[in-house]
Amino acid sequence: MAKQDENKNKSGEGSELKERLVSLNRVAKVTKGGRTFSFAAVVVVGDGKGTIGHGLGKAREVSDAIAKAVKDAEKNLIRVPLLHGTIPHEAHGKFDAGRVLIKPAAHGTGVIAGGAMRAVLEMAGVQDVLAKSQGSSNPHNVVKATITALASLRSPVEIARQRGISLDKLFNG
Repeated sequence: MAKQDENKNKSGEGSELKERLVSLNRVAKVTKGGRTFSFAAVVVVGDGKGTIGHGLGKAREVSDAIAKAVKDAEKNLIRVPLLHGTIPHEAHGKFDAGRVLIKPAAHGTGVIAGGAMRAVLEMAGVQDVLAKSQGSSNPHNVVKATITALASLRSPVEIARQRGISLDKLFNG
């Protein structure tokens, strides 16, 4: 059995992904016999090096809901291009009524973001960024809008390759 556990830790991304609980909501369903409580958890997973994912899990127990959310988050991971600890350019994200704006920041600024956005950006490995949630403050929508904004980012290398120019020419004129 120890041999199987070793293989799990060595292979796959699951071993290096960290998780953060963004939101936990207790939901009551009123039935003939009284109230039945269940929990909905929103979780963000990331490796701190540009990989990020989010998930939603619902269950009767808190721990089960979080476990389901983590499993869901690992299914939809995306890569985020990072440039010297920040993002390469400004980006907007929108999901339902949640709208976010993220801007690159100078080294040493830190993550200037609140709540759900901060969790997403920190798990992605962004160290310096200015962010603003402009629409709904619902954690589900803010997380999804932030991930949409991060998914829309393009790396300078990719842009230079598409334009057929060197990186030096891309930055210097």
